[in-house]
Amino acid sequence: MHATHTSPAPARQRPLIEVDVVMRREPVQGPMARWQPWRWVLADVLLSAGPDEAARLAPDEAHPPQEVEPIDAGSVADGSQHWLYPRFRVELFRDDAEGYFLNLSSPRPCFWVMWRAEGEALVGGEPMAVPLIVTLSYHDAGRWLDAQERVDQVAAPPEVVDWLRAFVDATYVPEPKRRQRPQSFRPLTDRFGQPVRVSTDKPRGGNGGH
Repeated sequence: MHATHTSPAPARQRPLIEVDVVMRREPVQGPMARWQPWRWVLADVLLSAGPDEAARLAPDEAHPPQEVEPIDAGSVADGSQHWLYPRFRVELFRDDAEGYFLNLSSPRPCFWVMWRAEGEALVGGEPMAVPLIVTLSYHDAGRWLDAQERVDQVAAPPEVVDWLRAFVDATYVPEPKRRQRPQSFRPLTDRFGQPVRVSTDKPRGGNGGH
């Protein structure tokens, strides 16, 4: 009789999507142009693979940039360039449900992108903006800003907001509010802030109770 061997169940994959990041190199307007003729800004974050498709894709950490034409050329300054960085994974973590909840609680839920100007990648002889991480967590963005990183944001599309809300509804449990101590249990103090002793003994003797 042969023993039956079963393979261990695969680890449950975290919910994820894949997005493309578009950075824009645009001319600086006004007096600042004398010192900085160009600047980089986050132009857009585009959903490239939804949850089902992204779960079947092997991760790609290369993100090779390619120059693209803007969707609405009339809304950008003349001379601007757009660069698309493909296939950033955006994963959702159960222990950061509060960070996603705070994002959804804002007037405009958004993606945050942390990026740096890399000297090895050049455009016109100047460092190129290179996105590093994309997140939907308010906490992630706060930590990056505290670390003096460059962080830009752009509104998330409705389908991403709905996906994020479903995850938050299933995982986020608000911390219970601490019950305030009733006023009657607060220690009594005199006008100098010193504790006051309260006696419940009835006065003895005569003299009007003095």
